[in-house]
Amino acid sequence: MSVNLKDPNYMPPLGQAVPLGIQHVLAMFVSNVTPAIIVAGAAGFGFGSPDMGQMIYMIQMSMFFAGVATLIQTIGIGPMGAKLPIVQGTSFAFLPIMIPLVAGKGVDAMAVLMGGVVAGGIFHFCLGTVIGRIRHWLPPLVTGLVVLMIGLSLVSVGIKYAAGGAAQFQMDAPDFGGLKNWSMALVVIFVTLGLKFFTRGLLSVAAVLIGLIAGYLYAYTLGEVNFGNVAKAAPFVVPNPLHFGIEFSAAAVIGFVLMGIISAIETVGDVSGITKGGAGRHATDKEITGATYADGFGSALAGLFGALPNTSFSQNVGLIAMTGVMSRHVVTIGALFLILCGLLPKVGAVISTVPIEVLGGGVIIMFGMVASAGISMLADVEWNRRNMVIFAVSLSVGLGLQLVPQALQHLPETLKILMASGLLPAAVLAIVLNLLLPEHLAED
Repeated sequence: MSVNLKDPNYMPPLGQAVPLGIQHVLAMFVSNVTPAIIVAGAAGFGFGSPDMGQMIYMIQMSMFFAGVATLIQTIGIGPMGAKLPIVQGTSFAFLPIMIPLVAGKGVDAMAVLMGGVVAGGIFHFCLGTVIGRIRHWLPPLVTGLVVLMIGLSLVSVGIKYAAGGAAQFQMDAPDFGGLKNWSMALVVIFVTLGLKFFTRGLLSVAAVLIGLIAGYLYAYTLGEVNFGNVAKAAPFVVPNPLHFGIEFSAAAVIGFVLMGIISAIETVGDVSGITKGGAGRHATDKEITGATYADGFGSALAGLFGALPNTSFSQNVGLIAMTGVMSRHVVTIGALFLILCGLLPKVGAVISTVPIEVLGGGVIIMFGMVASAGISMLADVEWNRRNMVIFAVSLSVGLGLQLVPQALQHLPETLKILMASGLLPAAVLAIVLNLLLPEHLAED
């Protein structure tokens, strides 16, 4: 019997399927749990805080609901799911919106955040009905700019982490920016780069994860690793409905709804990349619609249990093209592994022992890659006069407001939060200008 590796329904022998599934998890694992750590740190219940157990819960739910959302994509529920090897995970794209919403406000701020996650997820789900008709709103000029802005808005987080932490008390500490802090981050960076460029296969795919492990071992030799929370962690946890409560605010709802559009377009790109790279064909409307439904439903469901919004993971698209195995069942195995990890609090407790400086080394690379992905998308743009003006104005306003948030101090609080990220004003400007400016302006 012939084997068609390009068939999503093909099931490899378990001896091959299990390692391939775990490889998918390794490729996305660090990126999946990092947003929860960043949001918890921004709110004030991150590393070393009395409420750090809440961060561990968020880490667990990040794994659990990434697995659940991935199952919806691979297996499908009614119209939901592309029934393709799509890996879902917690999205970096929402961080510029989430951080201002919770900054310094503690665990109490999470109810508002979860309200935004649920509302944004429902809106994202509804986009599935029209996603094909609005794709022309978001050419590479717009999507590339937005992805670039996401990366640029987050790079400062990586630098702060590598220097000693993003919380104010950490930045005020005498050792902030010290050689010991930077040495832990640099070990991660150098090991990751070495594996990425000088190895192949699994070592290259899991380069960031292995780099973090190397940095972690180095930090342990410096006495910077504390296992106290691992012993205290329960052996098993069940997702808790409305763990942080739920509250709806205009800033959170509007922010998550607008970012839902960007996330939906990202998913369309990933679905197209999977079918093109793995099967040599274009994605069908049914696959794109099903993937968008699953994206939104998975995010809304995660918000109800205290987790962050998720989206398709682009790094796994490249992994499918590299392995040549298009099987959705392989990714299903990876999803089951994620769900298992999400039910074991000691996994989250071990992750919470990673020093912030070690995480900073990985975050610098990951956020830099986000910005690079945006630049790669912009490479498809025809750089005529019209497009250069759209890009210039949108980038200048978005990045400028992000760098000088004091310029917005007289705005109402809701509008201030939405504008200060820089991401939303840049995206709205780019979309509106692209729709309004006539094409003849491209002519010299």
